[in-house]
Amino acid sequence: MIFLKRLKNNEYNLKNEILSGLTVALALVPEAVAFSIIAGVSPLIGLYTAFIIGLIAAAFGGRPGMISGATGAIAVVVVALVARHGVEYLFAAVVLMGLIQLAVGALKLGKFIRLVPHAVMFGFVNGLAIVIFMSQFAQFKTKTPDGAETWMTGQNLFIMLGFVLLTMAIIFLLPKLTRAVPSSLVAILTVSIIIIGFGIDTRTVGDIASIGGGLPQFHIPLVPLNFETLAIIFPYSLIMALVGLIESLLTLSVIDEMTETRGKGNKESLAQGAANLVCGFFGGMGGCAMIGQSVINVSSGGRNRISGIVAAVGLLTFVVFGSSLIEQVPMAALVGLMFMVAIGTFEWASLKIFRKVPATDVLVMIIVAGITVVFHNLAVAVIAGVIISALAYAWENAKRIRARKRIDENGVKHYEIYGPLFFGSVAGFEEKFDIAGDPMEIVIDFEESRVADHSAIEALHKITERYAKVGKVVHLRHLSPDCRALLDNASAIIDVNHWEDPSYKLVSDTLG
Repeated sequence: MIFLKRLKNNEYNLKNEILSGLTVALALVPEAVAFSIIAGVSPLIGLYTAFIIGLIAAAFGGRPGMISGATGAIAVVVVALVARHGVEYLFAAVVLMGLIQLAVGALKLGKFIRLVPHAVMFGFVNGLAIVIFMSQFAQFKTKTPDGAETWMTGQNLFIMLGFVLLTMAIIFLLPKLTRAVPSSLVAILTVSIIIIGFGIDTRTVGDIASIGGGLPQFHIPLVPLNFETLAIIFPYSLIMALVGLIESLLTLSVIDEMTETRGKGNKESLAQGAANLVCGFFGGMGGCAMIGQSVINVSSGGRNRISGIVAAVGLLTFVVFGSSLIEQVPMAALVGLMFMVAIGTFEWASLKIFRKVPATDVLVMIIVAGITVVFHNLAVAVIAGVIISALAYAWENAKRIRARKRIDENGVKHYEIYGPLFFGSVAGFEEKFDIAGDPMEIVIDFEESRVADHSAIEALHKITERYAKVGKVVHLRHLSPDCRALLDNASAIIDVNHWEDPSYKLVSDTLG
């Protein structure tokens, strides 16, 4: 009752949710068919995948308004599996993929997406925008009588380009006049009415593949239940799970920024896992969040779960009851829509900050975008970006290790260290000491530093050992509690003696 009252009091938003969902459903059809062809499976498998994953993720996911379905990132991974072992092994791999994603969600590992730097996010989004844009070029090709593909020329090309530009113009201009209905849906309907009404000969959805079919059927994958099967599918399942979660959680972050709200990464991981688990038992190819369709949905006014559910149910309705109508939708309208999605997805602001951010951030953006475009491998692109960013951060911090030196009235030499002591800075740390020229008693003060890892402990061990060999005493002072715990834990393998710690309080202790 509460849900119905909210809908009744918010009719305008409900209308937008429904219309936005129908727009997304139309845009999902050629995408699902295209990704099925890439994976080497029937178009219906891609359509069923888009329905199942889209419905479950929309209903139970951690980001209302985000659209999930069959994606190119997953399709590229499974090509080899289908070619070598057949479609039944694909279904089994999707089931295992779902289980892995459920485990990630249950262990609350989705929060690690926060470790992805902003430069990687920019590269990811820009790379995907370019991929979406370039993937539409296939619709400007036609087949010759001998089966070869060639670019459109002459009248066919001008008709295609004209209606693509008309679609883009409607999507761009209509919101300036009214936002009562999604401009994307109006553009698709307008172009479809013109082409069908005047009988203009141009490429349609039906020219790609027939989308007619029944309801998806429950199906246990017909594979041997043994370790040999597990050895075959596990590498694919693991890659699919990681790629799917990375793309889903990064898309979640993008939609968070667009809507100025915050989704739940772990909940989304669980929903994606459940969706893929069910998908595998109903003959699906596996999928994840789709940034292009999510942008269409949010831009058209879809902000809660209704739009995603309508998109999924609408897609299945097209397959079961309306395939003959949907197959008449001109591809020019859908290409124009996806071109506008690519333009809206690209972070144009990232081009303006090239001279305002560190060179490493610019390099990371370019590398992540490049790997995404060239290899269509989002997992590799994001991981490469994170590694480069982490190494750049470590290098910058490694250069910050410093030591102030003084000798007190008792002839004791003090080394006051500041900057973090970790694997990257140990070489610079060891260069600070003059073991032969120092007095008999040395104090190494860590009040403005901290011992961060095993490499740092090893460096301390080497320094104290070298001083001990020449009969000199070293005192380690002002080690924070976590540093002392680290040294105590390592005492069984490394002997760092003569450390002491005067009673003092950290600034955070006094403030807390």
